[in-house]
Amino acid sequence: MIRAFIGVVIVAVLVAAAVFFADHPGRVEILWQGWQVETSVAVLAAAAILAALVAGLLFSMLSLIIDAPRRLLHARRERRRHAGYRALTQGMVAVAAGDPQEARRFAKRADLLLADPPLTLLLSAQAAQLDGDEGAAKKFFTAMLGRPETEFLGLRGLLNQAMGAGDRTGALRLVERAMKLRPRTRWVALSRFDLETREGRWEAARETLAHAAKRRLLPPDQARHHRGVILHELSCAAFASGDQRRAIALAAEARALTEDLATPAAHHARLLLRGRRTGRASKAIERAWRTAPHPDLAAVYGAIHEAEAPLTRVKSFERLAAQNPSARESRLMLAEAALDAQLWGEARRHLKDALATGATPRMCLLMARLEEAEHNDLGPVREWLDRAVGATPDPRYVCASCSRDSLDWRSLCPHCGIFDALSWRTPAWAVPGGSLPVAAEPQAAPELAQPRTELPVASSPDLALTIERAKSLPLASPR
Repeated sequence: MIRAFIGVVIVAVLVAAAVFFADHPGRVEILWQGWQVETSVAVLAAAAILAALVAGLLFSMLSLIIDAPRRLLHARRERRRHAGYRALTQGMVAVAAGDPQEARRFAKRADLLLADPPLTLLLSAQAAQLDGDEGAAKKFFTAMLGRPETEFLGLRGLLNQAMGAGDRTGALRLVERAMKLRPRTRWVALSRFDLETREGRWEAARETLAHAAKRRLLPPDQARHHRGVILHELSCAAFASGDQRRAIALAAEARALTEDLATPAAHHARLLLRGRRTGRASKAIERAWRTAPHPDLAAVYGAIHEAEAPLTRVKSFERLAAQNPSARESRLMLAEAALDAQLWGEARRHLKDALATGATPRMCLLMARLEEAEHNDLGPVREWLDRAVGATPDPRYVCASCSRDSLDWRSLCPHCGIFDALSWRTPAWAVPGGSLPVAAEPQAAPELAQPRTELPVASSPDLALTIERAKSLPLASPR
C-alpha cells in the first residue's frame, strides 16, 4: 500500500514537471570551445537524464566485469563450505551408526573442504576411536588443546581415554585443567570428585564436594551423605596417625551425617570405648540403632557390656532393642543374648517373632543352636540346618551401581569402585525360602544348662560349607 502511494506521488511529480516545462519552455544557450548549442529547458533535462542513465549502465557493466572474479571465488567457497558441512553432518551420522570407515572418509572430506580444524578435529577423533585407533584419537584430542574453542572438548576426550586406560593420575591432572576452564560444569566437578575418592585423597575430595554442593551440582541430601562418608575416612586416617581426639570429633560428625549406615556409628563407639568413655559409647550405639540396626552395632554394644553377667547383659540388650523394637535385628540380637544367658524360652519367643517376617539362614542357624542347646535332639537340628540352605539370604551391603554385594561396608564398592554406593538390604537376586515350622515352646526351662557344642551363626552368601560342618558336629551328651 505504501509502495503504491509512493509510486503515485512520483508519477504525479513527473507529470507536474512535464506540464510546467511545457508551459514555460524557456531557452538554453551553451557556448564551449567554439561550439554553440541552443535548446529548450525540457530537451536539456531529457538529455541530462538519458546521459545519466547511459553512464549508470556503463558503470554497472564495468563493475560487473571487474567484480566477476571475486564473485566466482566467493560462489566457489560457498559451494565448498556447503559441501564441507554436509560431509561433517554425514560423518557425525556415520559415528552414531557405528560405521568407522564412513566416518573417517567423511572426516577427511570435511577437513579438505572446510580447512577448519576446530570443526573437523572432533569428528576425526571420534572416527578414530570408533575404529579402535586410540593413538590417532589421542593425537586429534591433543591437537584440540591448542585452540581455545576446542580445548575443553579435547580435555574431555583425553580424560575418557585416561580413565579407560586406568591412568587415574593422568586423568586427575586433566580434570583439574578442565575445572579451571569451566568450574560450573557438572560432569567436570563429579569426575574430579570420583577420581579423588578412588585415589583416597579425602581432603581434596572434601573440598571438591563443598564446591559442587555450593553450586548445586549435587542434590543436598546426597552431598550431605557423601560428606559424612568422607569424614568417616578422615576419622580413620586420624586414628591411624595417632590423633585420637580429632578422630573422635570427625567420627561424631560422620555418624550424624550418615544415619542410615552402621559402620560410621560403630567406628565412633569403638573410639569412645577405647578412650574409656563407655557411657557415651553406649549412647552412640543406641542412637544409631534407631535408624540403622545392624549386627556390627550389636557386637560393639556387647563389647561395651562384656564384663556384665549374662542376665545383666540381656537387660542391657533389651534397652538397646527398645530403641527400635520393630526391627528384625532387635529380635535376633535379643535371641542371641538369651541363648548366651541360657534363657531358652526367651530365645524361642524372639526367634518366633523374627521368623514371622521371613526365614533367613541366620535365623535357621540360631534355631538349630537353640534346639541343640535346649533339647539335645539331633533331628530338629539337622532339619533347621537343611532349611537354612534354601532360606532367603540375610541382608548384606549391595552396591547401587553394579548391584553386587559385600559383607563389609566400605566407602568404595569393592567391585566397581563407586563411592558411597553400598546400602544394607536383601539383594535383588534373593529367592524367598519355603515356610519354616516354628518349634514348640518347651514345657519347662531347666535350672542348669547342659553343656553344648556351639553352632556357628553366619551371614555369608555361601552357607553350604558352614552348614555341612555344623551337621557333622557331635551332640553333647547330658551329664
